[in-house]
Amino acid sequence: MEKPVHAFSELFEQLGLASDAASIERFIQRHAPLPDTMPLAEAPCWNEGQADFLKQAVEEDADWAEVVDHLDASMRKPA
Repeated sequence: MEKPVHAFSELFEQLGLASDAASIERFIQRHAPLPDTMPLAEAPCWNEGQADFLKQAVEEDADWAEVVDHLDASMRKPA
């Protein structure tokens, strides 16, 4: 199995968010869990640019898609 193209912390950097482990954990705890019916990109925690990036990454199966899926799964777990 190949390693993801991007690390989880790089996704947070790309989104303009703090990317150290503690900040990532705090972000997820603050905003999770998302409702099962809510697409990740529609979560209220994103600005328009962040939401567009997340949506496009998945729709285009871009090199970010795998790590965005990881974020999606992390945001579904109870905090």
